[in-house]
Amino acid sequence: MPDKDAATQEKPLVIITGASGGVGTALTRSLNRDYRIIALDRNKAEEADESYEFDLTDVDSTKQALDRIAERHGRDIAAVVHLAAYFDFTGEESPLYEKVNEQGTRNLLDALKDLNVERFIYSSTMLVHEPQVPGRRITEETPIAPTWAYPKSKARTEAVIREHAAMPYTLLRLAGMYDEKTSVPTLSHQIARIYEHTFKSHFYSGNTNAGQACVHKEDMIDAFRRTIDRRRELPRENEILIGEEHAVSYEALQNRLGELIHGKKTWKTVVMPKPLAKTGALLEEKSEPLVPDDFDKGEKPFIRPFMIDMADDHYELDIRRAREQLGWEPRHEVFNTLEAMVDNLLADPHGWYRANGITPPDWVEEAEEKGQNPERVLEQYQAHSQRQHFQFLWAHFFNIALGIWLVVSPPILGYGGGMAYSDIGAGLLLAVFGAISLSRQHAWARWLCAVIGLWVMFAPLVFWSESAAAYLNGTIVGTLAIGFSALVRPMPGMSPAAAMTGPTTPPGWNNNPSSWFQRMPIIALAFIGFFVSRYLAAYQLGHIDAVWDPFFDGTRGGLNGTEDIITSAASEAWPVPDAGLGGIVYMLEILLGFIGAANRWRTMPWIVASFGVLIVPLGVVSVTFIIIQPILIGTWCTLCLIQAGAMLLQIAYAFNEFVATGEFLRRRHRAGAPVLKIFFTGDTDEGPNEGVRENFQRKPQAIIGDALSTGVNLPWNLALCLLIGTWLMFTRVTFGAEGTLANWDHLIGALIITVAVVAMAESARPARWLFIPLGAMLFLTPFLHGADMPALFNSLACGAAVIALSLRRGPIHGEYGRWSRLLV
Repeated sequence: MPDKDAATQEKPLVIITGASGGVGTALTRSLNRDYRIIALDRNKAEEADESYEFDLTDVDSTKQALDRIAERHGRDIAAVVHLAAYFDFTGEESPLYEKVNEQGTRNLLDALKDLNVERFIYSSTMLVHEPQVPGRRITEETPIAPTWAYPKSKARTEAVIREHAAMPYTLLRLAGMYDEKTSVPTLSHQIARIYEHTFKSHFYSGNTNAGQACVHKEDMIDAFRRTIDRRRELPRENEILIGEEHAVSYEALQNRLGELIHGKKTWKTVVMPKPLAKTGALLEEKSEPLVPDDFDKGEKPFIRPFMIDMADDHYELDIRRAREQLGWEPRHEVFNTLEAMVDNLLADPHGWYRANGITPPDWVEEAEEKGQNPERVLEQYQAHSQRQHFQFLWAHFFNIALGIWLVVSPPILGYGGGMAYSDIGAGLLLAVFGAISLSRQHAWARWLCAVIGLWVMFAPLVFWSESAAAYLNGTIVGTLAIGFSALVRPMPGMSPAAAMTGPTTPPGWNNNPSSWFQRMPIIALAFIGFFVSRYLAAYQLGHIDAVWDPFFDGTRGGLNGTEDIITSAASEAWPVPDAGLGGIVYMLEILLGFIGAANRWRTMPWIVASFGVLIVPLGVVSVTFIIIQPILIGTWCTLCLIQAGAMLLQIAYAFNEFVATGEFLRRRHRAGAPVLKIFFTGDTDEGPNEGVRENFQRKPQAIIGDALSTGVNLPWNLALCLLIGTWLMFTRVTFGAEGTLANWDHLIGALIITVAVVAMAESARPARWLFIPLGAMLFLTPFLHGADMPALFNSLACGAAVIALSLRRGPIHGEYGRWSRLLV
């Protein structure tokens, strides 16, 4: 044992800062046969001969640690390898860059001045150099021009070393490190995107021929070792680039990874415009929760806006100096090591994600929890999607046929002008993108077909087509084009976790808000609104000479109330027929009502949100239009009243699904999951996997009864509020009210009806508290507008009744998870 201690004392002394990290540990193992290793770090380094805990940012702590080393081992130090540094991938400047990297290095150099250090070796980065373009290599003479916070800090630290180092030094400018299990974050996230087959894996915002040099961990350690071994032979002040000579391009990596992971020799990569990519990255960054130091609770999205600007940067190295001064040559190539990386990923996906500091997708977590192979889950999802795609190939062939029909429609149906050119152009595009949609790998073409279908519906309004046939053709063909592209399965972009796992009924609910029983009334009401709008638009376009209104006369001669309203200045202020625009919105509601399965509240949150975006604003517009009719125009529109009623009932029937989706996103947000991503791709949720249970093997009246009563009912107090609201709206007719007071009665009455109808939804029952301010307004209006005694009594009685009726909640048959606490 004494002989061993004496031999150890004879070894040259090497101090390593940051020795407890991955690189420090590997370097220690490589050196400890020939050198005595003293570790300096915040944590104990188990592999070193001695380890001292110290704070690099504290002058006294640093000096005390080095004084203790000098007392025990003398002042002769073969080399100091400075690995300790602060790093993050946010792209933002951090005070820690200056505190740890710059000031910490200055503290270390000052403390080393009293020691005899043969060489100070600093772990820098190739990124301090100005990036090049493909075909040009970086040398040690390439200008120092880092492009983001981390390499800027490294460049400033290099300047500190030049100014304060009292000993010879070498700046090792390292390429991105990798080994068979881990890699530099840009590469590991690229591997993860392709493994998960995400939508983003097919997009890049820069030159796909650009790349960044890498270096295998073993080769990096060898470079450090050779620098230490040749410490006396190297120039007093020098810099050396360390990395593989060939920088594999982004496109080459994409294709190789696609082949290794999914068996595809070519991985389709589309170049996205930088402004669009930066906008998307910014939205994703701002929407995601950040839960540091907790692997299981998620992370910020990797792609940050600052990275978009660097997507064209090319770092290919000239390593002649490393060969000449160190005799160093890389023995590995990242392109050849990709196969081993992927093998490790496929063998243990969860372990690979953890090793690379990436949050695994939920379907990996789900498979791990159930003891399943995550790769098998992905394969099942892909096989399921493939089967669905072939089952619905007919839809894409129909879109091709619809496109051809549009091309030949103008001469067959006898219309021309801009409308004809529009249909011919849209038809050609629909046929082309319908054909592209036949490939499952080009699901994006389906969305373009849907956009084309939307334009086909909209074009007759834009061109104010005088041809009823052209209008009908556009409505039918546009609707079918959207249906055949957006309604068929598989739904593009849905995550495997959403498609293959998770409950159908929300946790804590006893009813399914996305079931067909819930959707049937909404779709039926949307059809009513569509037919009414289509009928009114035909009058606005001049296709028919009159419209029906059995109750109201117009203010202009020869027109009934409906005709007067839809040709009024308020209606004609729109650049297109407003009734036709309403018809398109109703048809979109119908189509959205048919999209998705009974679990779409969690698998397709964006569809539920789109449904709400169409229903709620259109409901507001409808109510507003009803309010202004007698006030600004002086008459009523019977069909408009029917439309408004249908729209308000749609809100009541759709409200449960809005609540379920909102609760689901809130749960995922609390779990630290990426909410913006889940909004578009869906996710699994708490609760067991379960099938859809909807019994249509019953009598029609039983099915209709369930559809009308699931989650919606009309308590007697709300029914009375509806009657009071209707009474107030018509006080001009029934009570002889006039002027401003009549207008206020009408406004408040319409709002009472709106609140009452929305509150018919059990989950929206708290909306009834809005009756209180509305009732209070009825106490004020007769005094503010000089009402006579009967009008005063009427207003006060209605106000008191509405407030009193708001106190009763009414029956709640459903259970709505945590939302039920609000149903008081």
